[in-house]
Amino acid sequence: MILIRFLLRFLLVPMGGFLAAMMATIVVCSVNWAQFLKLVAADPQAPANAMLALIFIGPALLAIMSVGAFAMLLPATIGVVISEIFAIRSLLFHASNGALAAWLGWVVMQDFLKDFEFYKEPTAVIAAGIVAGLTYWTIAGWTAGFWKPVFSAPPPPPPPPAPV
Repeated sequence: MILIRFLLRFLLVPMGGFLAAMMATIVVCSVNWAQFLKLVAADPQAPANAMLALIFIGPALLAIMSVGAFAMLLPATIGVVISEIFAIRSLLFHASNGALAAWLGWVVMQDFLKDFEFYKEPTAVIAAGIVAGLTYWTIAGWTAGFWKPVFSAPPPPPPPPAPV
């Protein structure tokens, strides 16, 4: 049974990390959507340029986001390894791990990302980290620690006292 749980962790942990990164990207894009629309609306040919901006600038923006995500990957991985070793299944632990990893990645990449409008404020990045941590917990964090069963049988009742 432990071997099956161990092998299952090799599927759940990467899948949780991948989906957490996708959700963090969606959060950053959603938070900055109004800013993107404001930049497009400043142009008199906005309707024609909006589709071009999505087609040509969107992939470049996604590449810039992925550079920031790689800086956040190492601290998040350290937190995930700690949660797996000690079987920490706390929702608060994983949400704070995501927030801390996002903040550390933002601090490390601040000089590189300061020229880009979407990364000037850390609040969106930290919010994306919290959402990533919650997503990871939903997929893999609530069952962390392959050696500790998730649903265990209740302990047997104590034996009745011996007659005197």
